[in-house]
Amino acid sequence: MNGFSTRALHDGQEPDPTTGSVVVPIFATSTFAQDGVGGLRSGYEYARTGNPTRTALETTLASLEGGRHARAFASGMAAEDALLRGVLRPGDHVLMPLDAYGGTYRLISTVYCDWGVEYTAVDTADVDAVRAAIRPNTKVLWCETPTNPLLGIADIAALGALAREHDLMLVVDNTFASPYLQTPLALGAHAVVHSTTKYLGGHSDVVGGALVTDDTELDATLGRMQNGMGAVPGPFDCFLTQRGLKTLAVRMERHSDNAERVADVLAAHPAVVSVLYPGRADHPGHEVAAKQMRRFGGMISARIAGGEQAARDFCAATRVFTLAESLGGVESLVEHPGAMTHASAAGSLLEVPADLVRLSVGLEDADDLVDDVRQALDSLA
Repeated sequence: MNGFSTRALHDGQEPDPTTGSVVVPIFATSTFAQDGVGGLRSGYEYARTGNPTRTALETTLASLEGGRHARAFASGMAAEDALLRGVLRPGDHVLMPLDAYGGTYRLISTVYCDWGVEYTAVDTADVDAVRAAIRPNTKVLWCETPTNPLLGIADIAALGALAREHDLMLVVDNTFASPYLQTPLALGAHAVVHSTTKYLGGHSDVVGGALVTDDTELDATLGRMQNGMGAVPGPFDCFLTQRGLKTLAVRMERHSDNAERVADVLAAHPAVVSVLYPGRADHPGHEVAAKQMRRFGGMISARIAGGEQAARDFCAATRVFTLAESLGGVESLVEHPGAMTHASAAGSLLEVPADLVRLSVGLEDADDLVDDVRQALDSLA
């Protein structure tokens, strides 16, 4: 198998046979001519079912995650919904992280609970706690690592062994890490989910999602969901995501470089109570992260002295970091999870601390990011 960057640039992206274009064309069509009834050219008939631009993206995604199959969706939530709807039935039970992404929690706790699915939130970093939470009707073990927004680390290999022992499906949300930093399928996961909006697209200009698996039967189920529910990305969305994948390796290295600098500044400042970054030796999941990740990524969370108002004031005081939801783009973003991305978890076991801020560290000059964080913290005095 070729190296990561070579696969990102070439797998699924052979030059166009008609024109020689080295970039996969944007096939902006809703339907495809047939050579007689049922005589499909290269298997394409209708763009909801398949589109060559989407096929190219799915081929690259599968290669980068080390899986045989990938399915692209209109959003990360559409991907999650397709998987859960494909494998769960009323009466089934899901285990999910105590600090899962707010949208995942909202989907399971409202949409799927209304459908008769049960869930338990558990600390997925504690394998014994996960084991104790398994019920006879548990079907899916949902894992994020690092988690959003508390940057918790779960041992994927240990959870994979537990899932096999109890005949569960282990699903890993790999959005924060990206396949450049971590490949869950190689560690025992059955499926990987991404919001491709984030690091894979990488430029804050496209919304999308993806599912990758090595399981042919599961992929057939996901294909049925993808076609039947129709939450597919358009060809331009696929083109933008594919373009982002080409620079994923170099971007993740720069994200990680810059995040390490910013985390050190946060940790040294008296206005910060604690820094949550798996690349730091004082992070409780550091050793596990070092074992299963290439580097530690661009996401940092921190708890600010002075409580919620101080956290909000910090978000308002940054100049290079833009106050906005989402993450993983080339520009640096800051947010207050309790009032923004994770507001849906308020009052639940998954409620995030009110003094928490989350930073998506971008590709700007590291000195500028460090200076911006320092001046924002100084302003709280």
